[in-house]
Amino acid sequence: MKTSPIRGLVQKTKQCDPKKLGRDSIIYIDISSIDRQAKHIVDPQIVSVDEAPSRARKLIHANDVLVSTVRPNLNSVALVPAEYHNEVASTGFCVLRAKEDATDPLYLFYFTQTTSFVSHLTRLSIGAGYPAVSDDNILDTEIPFLPLPEQQRIAAILAKADRLRRLRRTARELGDTYLQSVFLEMFGDPVSNPMGWEVRPLGDSIDGFEGGVNFPPVSENEECSEWRVLKVSAVTWGDFDPGASKPIRPDVEFDDSVVVRKDDLLMSRANTTQLVGAVCLVRSEPPKVLLPDKIWRVRFSKKSGLLPDYTLFALRQPGLREIIGDLATGTSGSMKNISKQKAAALPILSAPLPLQQQFAYTVRQFERLRAQQREAERQAEHLFQALLHRAFRGEV
Repeated sequence: MKTSPIRGLVQKTKQCDPKKLGRDSIIYIDISSIDRQAKHIVDPQIVSVDEAPSRARKLIHANDVLVSTVRPNLNSVALVPAEYHNEVASTGFCVLRAKEDATDPLYLFYFTQTTSFVSHLTRLSIGAGYPAVSDDNILDTEIPFLPLPEQQRIAAILAKADRLRRLRRTARELGDTYLQSVFLEMFGDPVSNPMGWEVRPLGDSIDGFEGGVNFPPVSENEECSEWRVLKVSAVTWGDFDPGASKPIRPDVEFDDSVVVRKDDLLMSRANTTQLVGAVCLVRSEPPKVLLPDKIWRVRFSKKSGLLPDYTLFALRQPGLREIIGDLATGTSGSMKNISKQKAAALPILSAPLPLQQQFAYTVRQFERLRAQQREAERQAEHLFQALLHRAFRGEV
């Protein structure tokens, strides 16, 4: 298939001084404004032109493709929607503006998501702690060159598959909010306590917190054990993710108490202020994974006054999340810690056990539906990735 450097298919873009745009404020889009999974711009900042960061220099247009030059392996890319036309992006982006007579913007956008594009830039990236590529690296990348109508046909096929996976993802996200609503209807807000139930420290109703181990790291070419140790991200986003783990050396010995098992309620003791204290339940038998020192197992027994499902959703309520954030300590904004003593002091409603059991039954029933949703989402993602791979090999 004939190819062309990207630079031959895009227009030259300009940098700007926000103060010369004739406006009091701008919408500023930086790397953190990109949802890497959805490939969308989310939560851009509105800043006055006098307070605009020094990196706010790239004027963007609708249908521009933004490609992060920092950590290209993370593939932070997005297509600029109409509402951000003539706004300003960070110099941390390479801005690709398709030539109208040569390139379809969607075709270009989907190409930047291909494994070949990401791998190519990752190989070119420079810097150990903060790997990055240049605009020229991106502009010199070869892209399959097809007549514009053929590009538009391929882009339309990929857009349909993309809409399907987004729909599946949205359905799952809506399901996540359903159980939160059920919890509030049954128990009320844990902080305001409209039901008037007794409030007790979390530590009085559980058997304690069980910590993991700080396992020594494994170098790239070192032999690994079949066991892996979880990363904090394994519990961060609501669902337990055993894939967020790293290998350990085969000669490392560990106690059975650090083995992660089905029905464990896990809690991160270290993360950002917003994410410290994140909790999740291990709802299916996990692979061979171990607790790190930054994740606790919350221990329950028959004498505990709380059920895991109830505790999980109680600890996720915004009021308690705010309390956890306030209790966390640390000088770095990127990593805060909460001690076992402070976690044990968290105020938890002592809701009647039969009501907790009723809620747990609802959760378990709904989890079956969510499993089906996750499988549908996985299949939609697989379809999109397969089409993406084939499209730029001339097989669609």
